Amino acid sequence: MKFTINKKSLKEGLDVVSHATAWITTTPILENILIKVNFSNILLVSNNLEMAIEYIITEGIKINSEWSFSIPSRLFSSYINLIEEDEIEIELMSHESLQIKTNSGKTKIKWKIADDFPLIPKIKEEINMQINGGILKKSIEKTLFSSAEWNIRPTLAWIFVQIKDDEAIFASTDSFRLSEYKNKLSKKTDNNFSQIIPSKTAFEIKSIIKDEDEINIVSGENQIGFFFWNIKVYSRLLNGKFPDYHNFFPSNFSTKAEINKYDLIQGLKKINLISRENNYSIKMSFSAENGILLETSETQIGEGEVRLKWDIEGENNIIWINSTYFLEVLGVIDTTHISISFENPLAPVLITPLEENKKEKWNFRHIIMPLKI
Repeated sequence: MKFTINKKSLKEGLDVVSHATAWITTTPILENILIKVNFSNILLVSNNLEMAIEYIITEGIKINSEWSFSIPSRLFSSYINLIEEDEIEIELMSHESLQIKTNSGKTKIKWKIADDFPLIPKIKEEINMQINGGILKKSIEKTLFSSAEWNIRPTLAWIFVQIKDDEAIFASTDSFRLSEYKNKLSKKTDNNFSQIIPSKTAFEIKSIIKDEDEINIVSGENQIGFFFWNIKVYSRLLNGKFPDYHNFFPSNFSTKAEINKYDLIQGLKKINLISRENNYSIKMSFSAENGILLETSETQIGEGEVRLKWDIEGENNIIWINSTYFLEVLGVIDTTHISISFENPLAPVLITPLEENKKEKWNFRHIIMPLKI
C-alpha cells in the first residue's frame, strides 16, 4: 500500500482527530489513530471510548492501493509537523513498518492492524437537527466554565442542552454556581432535543467547530453525533436528569449594584494576590454612600482592600464570595456593565449582563452561592 498526500491536508486532519486521542491509558491502542486508505479518500479516526472523531481527506491525495492500519498518534503527528515539504509519500512496508518519505529524507514507524482498533458504535437515530456553529460554540463558552471538573465531581461534569422550537438553552452547574445561556435560532426546529453532554465532549467540540459551520446533530440510545463539513464527532451521553434549576435563580433582591465589568475585574485581580492564601475568599460590602468595598481577611502574606464607586440600589449589605468564581463569569460576559443582585448574605448572588441602555439582558444569567463565614 502506497499513497501520497499534501502535508497541509494531513496536518489539518491530524490536528482534529487528536482531540479524541487518549494520551495516557492502560489500553495502548487508544493512543493510536486509525487510517483507512480508500481510492477516493483517506479516513482518519480517533477513539478514546468516551468520544470518537472521523476526519475525511479528499483533496491532495494520490492512492495506489487500499489498506487500513493504526499508528501512534503523538509520534506520527509530531513527525508530520517537522516535515517542510508540501508532498509526503507514505508506504506500508513489511514487518509492520510504515515508511514516511519526502525529498529530504525518510523514516519508519511501527504500525498495528486495523482490527485491533475499537469500532465506533452506529447511532440509532432518534433525533436529527441542525444548529449554527457560532451559536453552538458561544453557548458552550458561556456555560462550560461552571461545570464540575471530571476528576472531582464526575456526576456534574456535563452541560445540559435543550433545543426547542426556535430557542437553544444551555445550562451547567458544579453545585456552587449555575449558568444558563439562551439563544434564538434562525428557524424553528422540527424536533425537540434535551440531553446531558459530557463537558469533555463540549470542550473538544468548541475547539474544533468554526462559526460558519452548520452542525448536524444526530442523537439516539445514549449516543450523540455532531456532523459538519468532513468531520464527524461521536460521544456517549450521560444517563440521569439535569435538576429543574429555574427556581434557583432569585426573582427578588434587597441589594443591587450596576458596575463597570472592567473596573470590577481589576479590583478582583488586585485582591486575588492576597486572597489566594485564603482559598480566594473575599468580603464584598455594598453601600449606597460608598459603593462596593472588596476586602480580604488577613493572611500570612498580608491583607488588602479595593473600593469601587458605583450605583447601589436597596439595602446596604455584605457577602463573602469566591473571587475566582466571580472572575470566571466576568470573563464570559460580553457587555461593559453588569448587574449584581441578591436577597441576603446567604442567598444566591445573581450576575447578569447589562446593555448600554442599562436594561437587563436575560439571554445569560449566572448565580454564585456565597460563602458561610
